[in-house]
Amino acid sequence: YIQQYKRSQTLVHDCLPTILLYMLFFFGSIADGQVVYSVSEEANPGTTVGNLAKDLKLNLQDLHNRGFQLVSGTNKRYFDLNTKTGILHIKDGIDRDELCGRSLTCCLPLEAIVNVPLNVYRFEVNIIDINDNTPTFRSSVKYFNISESAFPGERFPLPNAFDADVGSNSVKSYKLSANEHFSLDVQSGGEQSVSAELVLQKALDREKQPVIQLTVTAVDGGKPPRSGTINLIVNIEDVNDNIPVFSKPLLKVRVVENAPLGTSVIQVHASDPDEGLNGEIAYSLVSQDSDNNVDVFSIDSETGLITVKDTVDYEKGAAVEIRVQAKDKGLKPRAAYCKVLVEIMDINDNRPAIAVTSLVNTVNEDAANGTVVNGQIVYSITEEANPGTTVGNLAKDFNLNLQDIERRGFQIVSETNRRYFDLNLKTGVLHVKERIDREDLCEQNAKSIVNNPLNLFRIAINVLDINDNAPSFRVRSKQFNISENAFVGDRFQLPRASDPDVGANSVKSYKLSPNEHFSLDVQSGGEQSVSAELVLHKALDREKHPVIQLTLTAVDGGKPPKSGTIQIVINVQDVNDNAPVFGKALYKVRLVENASVGTLVINLSATDLDEGVNSEIMYYLVHQDNDDKTNGVFKIDSSTGVISVQGSVDFEQHNAYEIHAQAKDKGSSPRSAHCKILVEVLDINDNEPEISLTSQVNTVREDAKKETTVALITISDKDSGKNGNTHGKVVGDVPFKLQSSYKNYYSLVVDGPLDRERVDRYNVTIMASDEGTPPLSAARVFTVYVSDVNDNPPRFPNPVINIFVKENGPKGQIIYTISAVDPDLDENSKITYGLLPLHKSGNAYSVVSINPDSGDIHSLQSFNHEEIKMFEFKVQATDSGVPPLSSNVTVNVFILDENDNSPGILAPYSELGSVNTENIPYSADAGYFVAKIRAVDADSGYNALLSYHISEPKGNNLFRIGTSSGEIRTKRRMSDNDLKTHPLVILVCDNGEPSLSATVSIDVVVVESAGDDKTTFRHAPIKEESFSDLNLYLLIAIVCVSVIFLLSLISLMAVKCHRTDRSLGRYSAPMVTTHPDGSWSYSKSAQQYDVCFNSDTLKSDVVVFPAPFPPADAELIKKVSLSRDLYFSKSCTDGFVVACVMLVKEAMPGFCVTLE
Repeated sequence: YIQQYKRSQTLVHDCLPTILLYMLFFFGSIADGQVVYSVSEEANPGTTVGNLAKDLKLNLQDLHNRGFQLVSGTNKRYFDLNTKTGILHIKDGIDRDELCGRSLTCCLPLEAIVNVPLNVYRFEVNIIDINDNTPTFRSSVKYFNISESAFPGERFPLPNAFDADVGSNSVKSYKLSANEHFSLDVQSGGEQSVSAELVLQKALDREKQPVIQLTVTAVDGGKPPRSGTINLIVNIEDVNDNIPVFSKPLLKVRVVENAPLGTSVIQVHASDPDEGLNGEIAYSLVSQDSDNNVDVFSIDSETGLITVKDTVDYEKGAAVEIRVQAKDKGLKPRAAYCKVLVEIMDINDNRPAIAVTSLVNTVNEDAANGTVVNGQIVYSITEEANPGTTVGNLAKDFNLNLQDIERRGFQIVSETNRRYFDLNLKTGVLHVKERIDREDLCEQNAKSIVNNPLNLFRIAINVLDINDNAPSFRVRSKQFNISENAFVGDRFQLPRASDPDVGANSVKSYKLSPNEHFSLDVQSGGEQSVSAELVLHKALDREKHPVIQLTLTAVDGGKPPKSGTIQIVINVQDVNDNAPVFGKALYKVRLVENASVGTLVINLSATDLDEGVNSEIMYYLVHQDNDDKTNGVFKIDSSTGVISVQGSVDFEQHNAYEIHAQAKDKGSSPRSAHCKILVEVLDINDNEPEISLTSQVNTVREDAKKETTVALITISDKDSGKNGNTHGKVVGDVPFKLQSSYKNYYSLVVDGPLDRERVDRYNVTIMASDEGTPPLSAARVFTVYVSDVNDNPPRFPNPVINIFVKENGPKGQIIYTISAVDPDLDENSKITYGLLPLHKSGNAYSVVSINPDSGDIHSLQSFNHEEIKMFEFKVQATDSGVPPLSSNVTVNVFILDENDNSPGILAPYSELGSVNTENIPYSADAGYFVAKIRAVDADSGYNALLSYHISEPKGNNLFRIGTSSGEIRTKRRMSDNDLKTHPLVILVCDNGEPSLSATVSIDVVVVESAGDDKTTFRHAPIKEESFSDLNLYLLIAIVCVSVIFLLSLISLMAVKCHRTDRSLGRYSAPMVTTHPDGSWSYSKSAQQYDVCFNSDTLKSDVVVFPAPFPPADAELIKKVSLSRDLYFSKSCTDGFVVACVMLVKEAMPGFCVTLE
């Protein structure tokens, strides 16, 4: 029952759209229109559903050009669209029962998607149920075991039929095959719930019909209707409803007196149509009041054979009435009775007995013949006669003389100790002396004796019975405990009344007080044997009459008759003949969902009119076929009937429950009743809204416009009513917003500019809240990735790149790897490199080449620092985006010097192969200037930094040479021991790695006078070409230094006054310091240059030390050697400095400048 409560909302609630993930790469909007079609299930493929293009107002050309798609929420595609006509038709067969189950409504949500721009049209197709399913039962046969004591009106629930169809096509009724015992009660609990119960109309009788076969037909409401059947087999269970029956109620038999023990008397037989123990019979003898000789017989309990077990004595009784009971072995046994009248046949088993009543000692010898010795006269007198009542004239009757009576000593002798009679000797009349009670005497015998001679006269006085005794019973009342299920015809042996009177005055009949249930069966077994049995002729009902009081009257045959009574109290014993009864067959209650365990649902109460255990009721929950949702949710107290919650009550799982309760009594054959409880679950706001991502594109373009759809969101709430009404919004500062598109469908759209390079993903938090009290809310975070577009050109780290390349490198070597950065992604960030020629400096393609992918710059020739100091070219970096973007960078290539040139000796001295002579006076003091060796090196830097050494002779202690200046001077004064000529070999070495050197030979000749000292240098001829070149160089240097110096001063002042962080912030004010050794130091920020010269030299050397380079470059040294003037220049190009300074040696002796 209430299948609609279980699944009716499942699919309807699940009619949610599903959209392809890739479709939102296009730009568009979602249409809010909704079209609903209806189509019958099982319609043939090709069946027209509707003109979708017309209904959605779509152009037929757009269907193909814009990539029309149908998207279904199911995996199977049931519909298709003819893009030429715009007709929506069925593609595959639709089984509504497979799609929607038992839901009353079945809708298939679909979405029509057209791209560029994107439009989404939602429409639904309602699948109409047809009657294509037959009602079915879980099993083809259902067995019922019903006791034959079941009462009319009892109900037996039948299994429900299942029909996959819904609505009017579902099961609507049940029918029962024709029979005389059962009817059908069909109950409807709603559109989807129809149940039936089997109702007993007529009492069952197993003995007549042990098995009843029925057919129940479930019929649906379709046109034409369909039906399904189930066979019902009712096995009638036996109850002890039949009493044993004797073949004859009265049997007569004769037995010879003194029959041997074990002699068979008679075999009785009774039958019982019940089965099992109810039909097994045990026989027994029943003793009656005043029965004699009954104990001399026995009966076999199994066979009913009556045999002699003791002496049968005729003299004790000439006849015996035996009552035989046949009782079955049922739980409540039932019994029947019969009588066996046994006549005892006398045999001559007693000798005569002589008793001397009176004896005279003598008899006259002359006693005449015929003298009476014995004689008898019989009188009759009624009992209770008054004393003095004449019995008879004894003297007359015996012919006795009145005188003889007194004379001869007349005596009356009685067999009793009491003397009831006496004789009037004067009259000879026998009269009553004492009141006689016949019941005490039964019969009075008397003898009269007359002596002299002795005569004996026997007198028999019959005491005639009068009706002076009323019948009486041994007890005043007799109780019978009779079950109320005793069957009509059952007999119950009544106690017999006793009456001392005999004959006609004895008990002759019994009477029963008027009543509606019992009658009396009086049985006569002879003159003295009258018995009665209570016969049930109307069924008992303890609930109406728990106790029945009757009066049994025994009536004798006297005139007037006397009677005696006994009270018969019949206690009607309860049987379980009443089923429990609920106050209602259907209860309806409401229960708040999430009710705590133990919450009271309803307190059921059933009543049972029976008593004792038959009225004690136990309560149970009964689970019906196809409905196990109540399992574990509810429990019932078996004693009180209180149904309470024991599990989770969730409105969202089941908004209603149908509970079947059973009340069963505790009788030996328990009886039960059923009722239904419809529990309506009241929804509370216990479910937070659920945010579902129906569809989402992986990324959204960073140049997406406003209102571009990013994702489709569904916000649902399992609650109902206001508790299920939801609203959504985007929380936080993100460039997105939530737009309601249809019902609980939302679109997440762009609401601001996107820049992937700034933020490449957004964690969008969507907050949903319902309208419950208090409202509940939920949040879900969706990650929206921003896809890249080519909006950034490649960028180089610096606008100018300085490359330092060592000279003499191999052709084709990688002199530099240039790298540009593009913040875009993938193809948009894939960079290729190319060379751009500089018009002013010629074609760079002949000098270098660049790998377009890696940015490796290769040399196309070996460079010579002495030929070219630097060159520049432009590199263009282009990305692979569409359209491509590019940027340029200027590359300055500085050729670094290698130590590939040996020092060159300048005039007037020459290198190897010639000997130069210098004269010094003998009187020369220590430190006397002998000569100055000058050399130059075509290399630069440390490779051009020369040092001078005296190579030969070894261990010379007369001359020394300035390591850096090349000046040869004396160490001491001359002595007489010194040679006149001193050959010296001067070694000039550069500071490169490896070091290169040159030598010059000088013979120093000692002369006696200073006049002979003629320095070769002073008189050395000077080549005009050398002086001409030098002057030209000096002129150019002076001009350059002057211009650069002025520009430097102006620039320094401008920088100091207008320095900005962006252009000159990384430079500090230069600082120039002097050192005592005659050197200058120039440093600026991380660069420091030391300029040094010696005041003693004729020509000063300027050495420039640049800031530290990478290890591969070592320290670059630029050396310029000028005569008497200093040239120092500076230009800033990424760590390389050329400084030009002009100084007058004489004006600034020992000068040192430090620039920072």
